[in-house]
Amino acid sequence: MQKTSVLTLTAPERLRVEIDLPASKSISARALITYALTRPDCLSRQALHTAIANLSDCDDTEAMMAALSDMPEVIDIGAAGTAMRFLTAYLCVTPGTHIITGTERMKHRPIGILVDALRSLGADVEYAGEEGFPPLRISGKRLTGGTLSLPADVSSQDVSALLMIAPMLTDGLTLNLVGHIASRPYIDMTLAIMAHFGARAAWVPSTATLRVEPGGYTPKPYEVESDWSAASYWYEMVALTADEAPSVCLPGLFRKSLQGDSHIAEMFRPLGVETSFVGQDDGTETVRLTRSGKPCTHLELDFAAQPDLAQTFIVACTMLGTTFRFSGLASLKIKETDRTAALCTELRKLGYVVHEDGDSVVYWDGERCQAENNPVIETYEDHRMAMAFAPVCMKQGNVCIAHPEVVSKSYPNFWNDFTALK
Repeated sequence: MQKTSVLTLTAPERLRVEIDLPASKSISARALITYALTRPDCLSRQALHTAIANLSDCDDTEAMMAALSDMPEVIDIGAAGTAMRFLTAYLCVTPGTHIITGTERMKHRPIGILVDALRSLGADVEYAGEEGFPPLRISGKRLTGGTLSLPADVSSQDVSALLMIAPMLTDGLTLNLVGHIASRPYIDMTLAIMAHFGARAAWVPSTATLRVEPGGYTPKPYEVESDWSAASYWYEMVALTADEAPSVCLPGLFRKSLQGDSHIAEMFRPLGVETSFVGQDDGTETVRLTRSGKPCTHLELDFAAQPDLAQTFIVACTMLGTTFRFSGLASLKIKETDRTAALCTELRKLGYVVHEDGDSVVYWDGERCQAENNPVIETYEDHRMAMAFAPVCMKQGNVCIAHPEVVSKSYPNFWNDFTALK
């Protein structure tokens, strides 16, 4: 879609469609880094696409593929936070000296915890700008490894970045997580992908400790599943549409998924959306979303394990008139934007007064205010802001989204899929 400053969406009369979702960018990122450590001599774009089937075509994946295949002296990953963390660790064990940088927003996203952890393992990492933030100057070398402790509430991307390079360390890595573990499903996803490529990595039973043995990886083909996070916006549309019998089919989603966001199937049920796994002639399954009952009047959820779903639920609940109290949202403040603040600001434009309670709780008690005339939803360079607010048109007739091109970060075809609805 051609870039425009504002996109106006009109509600379709019917919502009965089959959608080809993008591949999971979280799985794609982990598969790319793991494969790159497996076959550092075979990282052309063609080789990567051959080795890893169904790679995501989003901006974040493109940024990582460009870095791995080209390895320029200055690696600019744009707004790709996952790529920043994963490549930072990867470069520490890869020969050569590189500077890794990104957008202005990326230069204000903290990375000190990961840098300190890598330095404690002997990595050669320097700040090329402000202390504690990108850009970084990294000289790769052989690292010994050992034992490391991290606060458990750090970004799971930091933990995953360390885990993925751990098989390349002479002594492997014992990683102790101290406190409440944030986003554990993403850590488990990393361990599963590492295991696919032959690494010996696992939780130490009944502890918050991870142990990765040395020994590297073994190259194997890999297929990326479709993105449950992208599916969340279609769940929201089914919840909000005026169509009395909506049906959305989403092939490519796995019942036994590596993605923590697959729990959306249970999480959206109180809002009246039912998930069915329908068998196909070729032995695969397709997810089918339908309406089932009325939405609940109040909802409480902890998003610590599924932070990327929070915007979808916050917008959906206000549009349904369902009051809520959502916790586990501390990581939203250090994403592409301060997502909790952005949500409160944009929902007020629509007449909904949503509150923050500390750093990790957002709630709505039903408070309303005067809505703006012809409001335009700002997206703050954040793909999930754009896609979470798009279904608002289902309730309000239309909605205007600023800078809609931001969806290219994770779901490049989202507007094509949306505007094809009639």
